[in-house]
Formats: sequence, C-alpha cells, structure tokens
Amino acid sequence: MDEKFSIEETLNALWDKVGDWANEIIFKLPNFIMAVFIMVCFYFIARSIKRVLQKFLLHRIAQKSIQDISAKIAFIIVIFIGFFISLSVLGLNKLLTSVLAGAGVMGLAIGLALQGTLSNTFGGVVLSFMHKIRINDYIETDDAKGFVSEISLRNVVLRQTDNNYVIVPNSKFVENAFTNYSISTRSRIAVKCFVSYDSNLQEVEDLVIRIIGDNFKQKEGEYVEFFFTEFDDSSINFMTRFWIDMTKIKQEHSARHKAIKLIKTHFDAEGIVIPYPVHTVQIEKKYFNTETRTENNEQEDDLTT
Repeated sequence: MDEKFSIEETLNALWDKVGDWANEIIFKLPNFIMAVFIMVCFYFIARSIKRVLQKFLLHRIAQKSIQDISAKIAFIIVIFIGFFISLSVLGLNKLLTSVLAGAGVMGLAIGLALQGTLSNTFGGVVLSFMHKIRINDYIETDDAKGFVSEISLRNVVLRQTDNNYVIVPNSKFVENAFTNYSISTRSRIAVKCFVSYDSNLQEVEDLVIRIIGDNFKQKEGEYVEFFFTEFDDSSINFMTRFWIDMTKIKQEHSARHKAIKLIKTHFDAEGIVIPYPVHTVQIEKKYFNTETRTENNEQEDDLTT
C-alpha cells in the first residue's frame, strides 16, 4: 500500500513490452512471410487440383452435384493442409494441437448429430462411382421401382412407369439389395398356363417349344424350356421359360403378352383345351328333404285355410 503509482514506470514497462513484441515480430517475420507464401501456394494448388478433378477424373460420375461437391471437398482438404503447415512454420504448435483437438471434438459431435445424413451423403458418393447403377437404369428395390432420374448426395430419385417420382435414401441402396434390369441386355422370363386332362402332353410340350422358339430368337447357349409343374383340380399346369432382349420392364410385359396370344391361338387351332376352373357344389340329401318337407307343410296349411 506504501508504493505509489508511477506513470513513468508504467510507460517504461509498456514501452519495453512493445519493444519485445517488435523484436519478436522482426525475429518471426521470415517465418510469417514463409507461412503466407505457403498458404498462397496451397491455394493455387487446391484450385489446380479442383480444376483437374472437374475436367478429367470426375467424368466417371454421372451426377453433376456429386462432381461439384467432390471437387470442393478436395479443395478444402488441400487448403487445410496448407493452413496446418503454415501454423507449424510459425511455431504455433500449441495452437495447432488445440485446433486439431477442437476439430476432432467438433467432428465427433457433428458426426453423432448428423449420423443419418452423413450415411446418405457417403452413400451418394459410393453410388456415383458404382457402375451397377446409372442414370436411366430401371431398378427395383423392396419398396419402389422405376427409372433412375437423379443421384444426389442424399437420395436417389426414381421415375415410376406412371410418371410419379419416388425419393429413396442412398443408405437403402448401399445397405440393401436392389435389382437393376438395365445392366444385362438379355433376360429370361416365364409364362405359365394349363391344359385339360384329356390333352396329349407330349403334343402340348412340342407345340409350345416350337411356337416360342419360332417367335423369340434364342441366341447361342439359350433355349426354350418347358416344364409341367402340377396336377391342379381341373387342369395340368405348365411353365415355359425363354430369353428376350430386355433392359426395361416394358419389354418383359410385351414379350409375355405376345407369348400368351401365340399359345392361345395355336391351342385353339390344334383343339387343345385350356379349361375353365370347375367347382362342384354338393348338397347333402337331408338338407334338401328338410326344405321339401317345409314347402309341403306350408302348402297344406294354405289349403286348410
């Protein structure tokens, strides 16, 4: 308490502090210039990498939004590398450690909060590089089917045959199975039918194989298959399988439509019967007699009256 406040001593101490800062700045000036130079260099490197990715490497990705976001992610990663190197040149190792620790904690928090969104995002990136799903492919999942019209970072947009659109999260495609009808150009379909018990089964088999083979060209290694499948109540059921050109589901419907018409026409010409389902209803005699007696009693009552 006995010490008195001295403005002169305070100014001298402040001046000494400023002098120390100036010396530190002069001493660190080459490192600072180097750090700025490193950041500038990494900025141009990041721009060059982004341009190269957009021009050459990302042509394999069908979706434009995926191309842009992938190039931006590469740009940001290169900038961060330059930033950390600059901090190291300036000797700010403690700050660098704090930044990395903070980034790790923040990344963990963001990852937990956006777990579903990040799953869809990474799923979108994976799907963009997959050759098994492309724009305009006809695909079918457990819940939806249609033509792929868009692959974004969050979902896949399917255009259904009725021109309605279904939005499916990317994670559903990555985690679950789906069928892509557009990958192969040839597919095998089945047509089922049945004939009466009076039919000559060998004649039926030969006829179906002939008419399907004549109207649907089978390539090398492909052939028409025919199988009788079961004895039904009023018919013997069969199935024929054959190959067609198919990249869209409409081609399957058209081929089955044509095959059914051919089978019916030739069966009619050869006298082969496709029977109607027959159901026999049997009424026990006691119920019939009871109803008859009741009607007779009613008639007798009317006469008495």
